[in-house]
Amino acid sequence: MVELADLDLPEHPKLAQNIAHFARALRRAGLPIGPGRVIDAVRAVQVAGFTDRMDFYWTLHACFVSKREEQATFGQIFRLYWRDPRYLEQMMSFMQPMVRGVAEERTAQAAEKRAAEALLDGEERDVPQPEDEAKDDEILLDIDASQTISTQERLRSLDFEQMSLAEMAAAKRILAQMSLPVKPLQSRRTQALPGRIPDWRGTQRMAMRRGGEITDFATKRRRLRYPNLVVLCDISGSMSQYSRAVLHFVHGVANAQGQGWAQVHAFTFGTRLTNITRHLRTRDVDAALSAAGAEAQDWEGGTRIAASLHDFNRDWSRRVMGQGAVVLLITDGLDRDPTADLGREMQRLSLTARQLIWLNPLLRWDGFAPKAKGIAAMLPHVSSFRSGHNIASLAGLAQALARPDDTGEKQRLMAALADNATDAPQNPFAFTRAANTIG
Repeated sequence: MVELADLDLPEHPKLAQNIAHFARALRRAGLPIGPGRVIDAVRAVQVAGFTDRMDFYWTLHACFVSKREEQATFGQIFRLYWRDPRYLEQMMSFMQPMVRGVAEERTAQAAEKRAAEALLDGEERDVPQPEDEAKDDEILLDIDASQTISTQERLRSLDFEQMSLAEMAAAKRILAQMSLPVKPLQSRRTQALPGRIPDWRGTQRMAMRRGGEITDFATKRRRLRYPNLVVLCDISGSMSQYSRAVLHFVHGVANAQGQGWAQVHAFTFGTRLTNITRHLRTRDVDAALSAAGAEAQDWEGGTRIAASLHDFNRDWSRRVMGQGAVVLLITDGLDRDPTADLGREMQRLSLTARQLIWLNPLLRWDGFAPKAKGIAAMLPHVSSFRSGHNIASLAGLAQALARPDDTGEKQRLMAALADNATDAPQNPFAFTRAANTIG
């Protein structure tokens, strides 16, 4: 078996070990790099030489990068590891913005945070600091380390709209690690595997091989299939802060392995419907959301829920819903189009979905009541009505998927709707019209 010690580079004796450490950082950032690629990279550098910086970059690029979306991550980690002498200070500023406050000075570009997490994973290094600031920074770091658990508990219950820049960055890291597993569904189709369903055709075929004598009975079982997840996210002005956090969560679900979803489709709507599914397939969350924001031109604009749902039902429902799809609707329900039939579009959407889960950040208020016309029209057609204003509410989605009978706050609000309809003043002309019809 070939080892790195056998691939010696006489001019740079430690270069092979540095290339191996660089490959481990790329692997932690998500690039599929194994030992074979590391050996190929060392051999390629041995042949190409280490005289020109750009030749060295493209040599490693050819060995480690196989997809277009991996180029940004490779470029950032290469710059931080090989080219920038103060890369560690920049990574510490991305990982812990409270220490130096760099996050407010410059927004991290795509893949920079993932590059910092990959290079600092398991590493403990001292950041070069001026002597007069070293003690203050050490105190801040000690306080932050002692209150890590309480800070995470506070973040889970804190409203997205009330978070600072540092708190939102920490919340996004938590959302990226959350999962939304789903159980498989039993199909009506069967497969020839040992099960509890009699397989008469299989039994006849077995008998024909033995001259028509039945010596054993064949059985079969139902096939298992996984549903699609369809996310419809409101990006209007009143929902912008919540939608950004939810899209971080959806990006993590779309790129996680082993959660069971057949496919994850994502749409945004404000004044129009936009399909951002292909953007969320990009592994880097910063690049994915940046491309999605450029695609959705109506970000932080008005709200036309009924028109957007009509476009989805007409153009995309048959393509992405399939059989047994779960729809996740994130909106406050405040429709600005009085002429559209919102109830009809919601009814059509609910009929094509196995579960229609509505996340409404307005539900965080204790005195919330379905007084808005749009909310009253949408509520009867959803399977579950839940809050979506913090991390804890998004974590509760797994319960709604595991228990289809969990309707959240729907039953309570439907009772409130019935009470409002009973208490409403009756139309004085209703009896007159009925009498004229009977007569």
